[in-house]
Amino acid sequence: MSITDVLSAADIAAALRECQAPDTFNYKKFFKTCGLTKKSPNEVKQVFGVMDNDESGYVEEDELKYILQRFDPSARVLTSSEAKDFMAGVDHDGDGKIGVEEFQAVVHTCASQ
Repeated sequence: MSITDVLSAADIAAALRECQAPDTFNYKKFFKTCGLTKKSPNEVKQVFGVMDNDESGYVEEDELKYILQRFDPSARVLTSSEAKDFMAGVDHDGDGKIGVEEFQAVVHTCASQ
């Protein structure tokens, strides 16, 4: 599956433009701009599957660094502080990895903010 099966290429490009510079990535803003917050729970789960590069069922911090590249291979790598902030904001059970349920909950929360 390609991420553009769920999200429009134009929305992805707009979201990536907003965080081109290091330390400008805000996952809440990114999810809104790329259109993820408007998607169904199943579509959000599909996007999570693309983000879960090693197909472990979780997204770990080392995978988070490359998350923008799952949306566009030419995108930059997240800084360590961006990856840590993303993990801290989404990993609600504190196990050091993001499960699909945690991801869906955060995307849903972003939609209502």
